[in-house]
Amino acid sequence: MSQTLKFTKMHGAGNDFVVLDGIHQRVALTPEQLRFIADRHFGIGCDQILLVEAPTQAGVDFRYRIFNADGGEVSQCGNGARCFVRFVHDKGLTNKREIRVETAAGIIVPRLEADGQVTVDMGPPRFEPADIPFVAEARATTYVLDIADGPVEIVALSMGNPHAVLETCNIETAPVATWGPEIERHPRFPQRVNVGFMQLVHRRAIKLRVFERGSGETLACGTGACAAVVAGIQRGLLDPVVEVQTRGGALTIRWAGGDAPVYLTGPAVTVFEGEITL
Repeated sequence: MSQTLKFTKMHGAGNDFVVLDGIHQRVALTPEQLRFIADRHFGIGCDQILLVEAPTQAGVDFRYRIFNADGGEVSQCGNGARCFVRFVHDKGLTNKREIRVETAAGIIVPRLEADGQVTVDMGPPRFEPADIPFVAEARATTYVLDIADGPVEIVALSMGNPHAVLETCNIETAPVATWGPEIERHPRFPQRVNVGFMQLVHRRAIKLRVFERGSGETLACGTGACAAVVAGIQRGLLDPVVEVQTRGGALTIRWAGGDAPVYLTGPAVTVFEGEITL
């Protein structure tokens, strides 16, 4: 039986999404249908599908679910979180400028700023290997990962989803297309991993490309930007406030260190709306 769904196409610094209102319409999609929606030739086209649902616990405003282009559900997406708060505000689902949203990775608190930008409290980073998850005998600032081209040094952490961050001297020639998929599926990351390639510009700016788990390289990755800045601060390379230059635009990341939350600020833009029959 076919179903027709209303959708909104959005993007955050070029990281693009199909957003579905699961409060006013029934949304129950198979992995095959999710892949069809995400397909840029036969479907709508996006990096991820975002589903807005009613909360399942007290003290929060909405539930937020994220599906990658390969049809798999994941725990967190920072650029998506900004689009989420823009969507629920523009659709009149809330009049709050700051909301509490439950995700599979915990509660996040996005806020719509007066200038139209959106700031998201992404919570504190996690470094324990079991929390990432990452196979290691003990927690360390950096790890050596064996890949086909030889050993590479990475920082491994979780921003509600797993990240491996490595430094490159030239972001344009970084081996994103080859190392990205290999590290994504490295056996030391049992749930796969997002792979960030970071070039230092100065202490308050980096350039970044991210090969996202289940989606491939995207124009921007919010949690990837958070992870890269946290990795740089951990290593003493960056200041507490950093501009992250992605191929889709600029994001601002703030982290005071330790157990402090990471704050992500950037744009959230509606592109068009429509209906699709599945």
